[in-house]
Amino acid sequence: MKITGFNPMILTKEADAEANIQLFEELGFERRHNKINEMEVAFDEVRMKDENGFHVDIVSGKRNMLERDLTIIRINVDDFDEAAERLLSRGYRESKIIGKLHTETSKYAFYVAPSGLVINLVQHIK
Repeated sequence: MKITGFNPMILTKEADAEANIQLFEELGFERRHNKINEMEVAFDEVRMKDENGFHVDIVSGKRNMLERDLTIIRINVDDFDEAAERLLSRGYRESKIIGKLHTETSKYAFYVAPSGLVINLVQHIK
């Protein structure tokens, strides 16, 4: 398994997304990609990048039940199943709130460590 991307992701309420995006724009990030998913779990994702190549994703969900923002580590991999098994073997569990989702272009799921660390595991399908 090879890691192909690694960056922070902020999960926020839909009403707070723009304020988070504006903060990162003030810090030198630019909007690069906006993904809107109306499938099983409706969400908007804005991918941002700065001049040094660093990324941050701002994700807001229409059904987001969080009381406050949640910072997540996004890890893109070339083999989703192998990476998921590594996390599960170390005590991570698949998030019951979001679960495993697949689109035409990606596989992804959120995994939670016993300590509370959340990892968004992603594989882009080419």
